Amino acid sequence: MADSLLFNPRTYDPAQFDPETRRLLRATVDWFEDRGKRRLIEDYRSRAWLADFLAFAAKEGLFATFLTPAAAADDKDQRWDTARIAALNEIFGFYGLDYWYAWQVTILGLGPVWQSDNTAARTRAAELLTQGEVFAFGLSEKTHGADIYSTDMLLTPDGNGGFRASGSKYYIGNGNAAGLVSVFGRRTDIEGPDGYVFFAADSRHTAYHLVKNVVDSSKYVSEFRLDDYPVAPEDVLHTGRAAFDAALNTVNVGKFNLCTASIGICEHAMYEAVTHAHNRILYGRPVTAFPHVRRELADAYVRLVGMKLFSDRAVDYFRSASPDDRRYLLFNPMTKMKVTTEGEKVIDLMWDVIAAKGFEKDTYFAQAAVEIRGLPKLEGTVHVNLALILKFMRNHLLNPAEFAPVPTRQDAADDTFLFSQGPARGLGSVRFHDWRPAYDAYAGVPNVARFREQADALCEFVTTAAPDEEQSRDLDLLLAVGQLFALVVHGQLILEQARLTGLDEDVLDELFSVLVRDFSAYAVELHGKDSATEAQQSWALGAVRRPVVDAVRSNRVWDRVEALSGAYEMTP
Repeated sequence: MADSLLFNPRTYDPAQFDPETRRLLRATVDWFEDRGKRRLIEDYRSRAWLADFLAFAAKEGLFATFLTPAAAADDKDQRWDTARIAALNEIFGFYGLDYWYAWQVTILGLGPVWQSDNTAARTRAAELLTQGEVFAFGLSEKTHGADIYSTDMLLTPDGNGGFRASGSKYYIGNGNAAGLVSVFGRRTDIEGPDGYVFFAADSRHTAYHLVKNVVDSSKYVSEFRLDDYPVAPEDVLHTGRAAFDAALNTVNVGKFNLCTASIGICEHAMYEAVTHAHNRILYGRPVTAFPHVRRELADAYVRLVGMKLFSDRAVDYFRSASPDDRRYLLFNPMTKMKVTTEGEKVIDLMWDVIAAKGFEKDTYFAQAAVEIRGLPKLEGTVHVNLALILKFMRNHLLNPAEFAPVPTRQDAADDTFLFSQGPARGLGSVRFHDWRPAYDAYAGVPNVARFREQADALCEFVTTAAPDEEQSRDLDLLLAVGQLFALVVHGQLILEQARLTGLDEDVLDELFSVLVRDFSAYAVELHGKDSATEAQQSWALGAVRRPVVDAVRSNRVWDRVEALSGAYEMTP
């Protein structure tokens, strides 16, 4: 019997969605399965551009249907629906991150357009999507990275309401083929943030010069240069501070996609790893008979389930966001930082088991082991997102507010707020619902109760031993605190989703035994920080807990893992 918690192309039926969404998701799965594993791996190894895939997407209207907001649509099925976007991310991750990347940077390129009041640019973008074009997001630069305060893309007024743009951009996906590139720059005649400009460029224009692909991959992560590029008034998407906000808000939308791509990668790799380990005989026994192998594979499995539960619940907060409910601003960097680093752990645990098999050229695992590393490093590093998460810690832990319950959001609605998020500031004032009821609902699950002790201890830390003003400048120490806080938030949304879906409590208990160990490890790390005070060191050791061990429970969870052997193998 297939595991209902993991994506399996053999049994996949996204019945929660409307008919056209189901058709497109299933058609995408079928396209990859028909292509077959051998061709998929060969395309990855040969670094082939994704022309066949993009032709399929254009023929089916895939990007146009999923990425055109209803306000710009000419078809009833077109909308920006985060739930179905997340489902497609998972499918793309499952078959190869190169496919996901072309889609992801199209999403980023569209962000400044859909946030713009420029009707001509919005109409042009919708037409390009209908034609099957991809998009690009021209933000990063070789010298400054994503430090948009220091952009060297310069726009000189041309005297006719437009500009001439010159400068270069770096790490720009789809820069080789984008019908529209959203480019961030600054005016030469206005100093400071009022001089920022977001404008639309065409990669086929003679003043647009493609320099190279900066990575050795099918992903075309370009360097491009504009030389006296003519920017007409109808090409201008945002000016001044609105351009700055559009950049950050676009990243808010785009970074959410990294979690479900990571999930897809781990799912495909898990089928391969468990099948290989269970069918390999060493010293007269299957590899999966060894206790350490069972522990590693079971840990990988429950971590992956936790990734899915957290991400699915975060979709609901993302879709229900409003000017009065900005909780997504915490859960969003959590999906980017926590879920993607969990993905790395999942792959590493499985790789320790399958060892040399993970290098073989005819496995999906070999590319998964490489691609999983990229997701924590895209759309802001783990450190950047941890620092962002810390801004919410005190309010989340100690200062809850009343909110109406957020339901599961798989309805066919347009997520309009994502393109009207407003100014990208005021994070310290964002309020959250009380995190404790999610834990209280599972107080009878031994390791949830044990982890709750650690969460309560973190509240004590914030009130009695929080970093002082000098320590607040020590990012190394703060990041250790951030990891502890992230675990509490991670556990909260996992529990909320477990309640909504009726998750097997054996799986939940096994998952929280892992989280108890994680919290203890980060507490020990905090204890060892150079600048940790005696009070902080004492607190850290006092927060260490041993998970509740239950061999019978662990065996039942292992049975679920063992059942993955042979449950899926991609068409040759």
